[in-house]
Amino acid sequence: MKFGEAGATWLFWLVPIVFFLLIRAGHRRKSAMAAFAGKGLDEITRAYDPVRKKAKDAVVVIAVILIAVSLLRPQWGFKWQEVKRQGLDILIALDTSNSMLAEDIRPSRLERSKLDIKDFVKKLKGDRVGLIAFSGTAFLQCPLTSDYGGFLLTLEDVDVDTIPVGGTSISRAVDLALRSYEGGKNEHKVLIIITDGEDLEGGLDEVIERARAEKVMISCVGIGTEEGELIPLKGEEGKKGFLKDREGNVVKTRLDEATMQKLALATGGVYVRSRGAESGLDIIYDRRLSNIEKKDLESKMEKNWTERFQLPLALAFFLLLLEPLMGERKRET
Repeated sequence: MKFGEAGATWLFWLVPIVFFLLIRAGHRRKSAMAAFAGKGLDEITRAYDPVRKKAKDAVVVIAVILIAVSLLRPQWGFKWQEVKRQGLDILIALDTSNSMLAEDIRPSRLERSKLDIKDFVKKLKGDRVGLIAFSGTAFLQCPLTSDYGGFLLTLEDVDVDTIPVGGTSISRAVDLALRSYEGGKNEHKVLIIITDGEDLEGGLDEVIERARAEKVMISCVGIGTEEGELIPLKGEEGKKGFLKDREGNVVKTRLDEATMQKLALATGGVYVRSRGAESGLDIIYDRRLSNIEKKDLESKMEKNWTERFQLPLALAFFLLLLEPLMGERKRET
């Protein structure tokens, strides 16, 4: 036996409350009769049976207990049922290079991307999602999972210090993604890259060919502006400065869409520029991912328990109907 709503045990607090109200009502009734009848109270209550009154009260209390039990949804007896979970395998590769600190997209490119990913996860229904962080190299921060809560906890910890190697290598992110999928039909593998597009390492042609061979659809979200922005850095004693190159010149980072457009076009994906309130991830999901036929990601046998709440609920209603019919007078002998 088990309960489908075990958290509803607080309802049993109603039992002592009802019990208290019944006792209080009995005292008030007795006080009212005494005030009305005065010395003639004993004569009026000669036929009154307190035991029968307690029995009526007990019936009400038992009915309340049964109602509370029914709201706990008692279940016993079960049948084995095969449950299939369907969805896509979606890997999100998030650029964590220093250029993502630029604030041309508020609050910053990186923080805006993380907020967009959180909203994107809310749309998923049964899909598995994984997270890759990349800059000069790439690491699988969260393997493909349907535990969205665990995924979001991992996402929260990602920042520009997550990857110790500087630079930006989109090809390494794609390579790691291709090695991270787990079997299944090819058309259900999706990679979404979120970056400002400033690829400093090259090597895209090789991973594009591999992605096409494995039929992995790569979509890209460009975040940033063509005008660009300086890259803020915190200096000593919390003073704000800006990133400089080896010659001491201040570095300005701009959105480079060409690389992302090339990736998306070659693999059957889409490229979208994130524009403030309009999330590129939402557009990718609504236009492309929501229309892909889902695959069976998992099949397992689960116990399908039989609901039995009807039994205590029916008995409770019977007792509540019975209570008004129960008299309080002594039986005549």
